[in-house]
Amino acid sequence: MDKSKILGIALIAVIFVLISYFGYNNYQERKQLKKEKSELSEKIEQLQQTIEKNNQIIADNEQSKRELENQSIERQEQINEQLKDNGCASQFVPMPISGSLYNRAKNLRESTNTGTSAQ
Repeated sequence: MDKSKILGIALIAVIFVLISYFGYNNYQERKQLKKEKSELSEKIEQLQQTIEKNNQIIADNEQSKRELENQSIERQEQINEQLKDNGCASQFVPMPISGSLYNRAKNLRESTNTGTSAQ
């Protein structure tokens, strides 16, 4: 055999080895990418479920808040109705007492205010 044939066969063998090497690496990378894609899709699905649950909780809390506000208004109207003919109810409350009551009510409202804590 002459040198050019041996060189040609060697070149073909090297090319075949390189093609096989790169083909196998490509196969492994595709396999890894499919696995990672599957994991990411699963995480996205879990996050979407968490978002849906959290949105439902927020909606439920807002509904409860509206119900409590309505109950508070209704009770205040009942109190006002009961006190409208009461002579004691029309008397002034001393400033220290009214200030204390105002601050207590203000603190209670602030402790239940969910709108400011989310910002």
